[in-house]
Amino acid sequence: MRFGLFIPQGWRQDLVGIDPSEQWETMRSLARHADTALAGERLPGARHAWESAWVYDHFHTVPEPTGEATHEAWTLMAAFAASTERVRLGQMCTCIAYRNPAYLAKVAATVDIVSGGRTEMGIGAGWYEHEWRAYGYGFPGAGARLGALDEGVQVMEQMWRTGSATLDGTYFQVDGALCHPQPLQVLDGVGPEGAGAPSIPLWIAGGGEKKTLRIAARHAQYTNFDGRLEGFTHKSEVLRGHCEAIGRPFDEITRSSNYNVVIGATEADVEDRLRWIGEHYAKTVPAKAEETVADFRSGPLVGTPEQIVENLQKLEGAGMTYAITYFAEAAYDRTGIELFEREVIPALQG
Repeated sequence: MRFGLFIPQGWRQDLVGIDPSEQWETMRSLARHADTALAGERLPGARHAWESAWVYDHFHTVPEPTGEATHEAWTLMAAFAASTERVRLGQMCTCIAYRNPAYLAKVAATVDIVSGGRTEMGIGAGWYEHEWRAYGYGFPGAGARLGALDEGVQVMEQMWRTGSATLDGTYFQVDGALCHPQPLQVLDGVGPEGAGAPSIPLWIAGGGEKKTLRIAARHAQYTNFDGRLEGFTHKSEVLRGHCEAIGRPFDEITRSSNYNVVIGATEADVEDRLRWIGEHYAKTVPAKAEETVADFRSGPLVGTPEQIVENLQKLEGAGMTYAITYFAEAAYDRTGIELFEREVIPALQG
């Protein structure tokens, strides 16, 4: 199993109390930690704990909009590209409507160059109505948002794989948009150009069964959907059906999920962390604090290392082989991350 780490950027109230002048250093320090941290004991031959570092693509905080910081995703991608050396860099997930897809493809290709070929493209249809309307994007229905996702992914694939894109679509019109230099990465077997075409891995995020997973079956190298065992198993079978319908090998797509991690050496320690989460959210969104704690508590990666390993092993048996993890306290306290690195990741790395 592979692991990614979300870097706090403010969206989930996770930079509250940190002065704006110090927030970048907080994020950069955690990205560098993801770049260098080893799993298990620091002995010769130890493997890196984290394959990737991630941010969210949002403009307004959750669980409701506030005046707290929310740093922009692709600006952070470029900054992390220049300040790390090994870890891969992704967004979970970029909203297709927030940036013209030809422009977005150009931005991602530039980040790939700066990073030395470490960019991931998480992409989805978008859902946060408040920020859509606030930024002047309107809020079209789900069908239109998913139609835009399908067309936008086609534009990005053309840009990266051929160096230009033309599409006269319902949602996007692109006429000879150029993308030079193309990404440094080369993905075997992608696109009509055949093996060896330049590209950036596409993570199609979302579990919509009729459209999103069908788009994923056509275009994705990775999916990201429901991380609970029952939901993950069901979505996987739906994805398999879409792959079979178009003749694509199901195993070509890596299936991932996002997880809130609340870890403690003992169950009492876990309760202490959950209590801290409630107190932390109560500072800015008191009406949502109890609900937020309940949401954290319900996740499969809440417990002692042994309990979390057991749940991840069950998920791995169902085909979930890439866990993207979020630690609410990361900007203030790394002991949970370090415990996860020491006792959970080595048990799953194989």
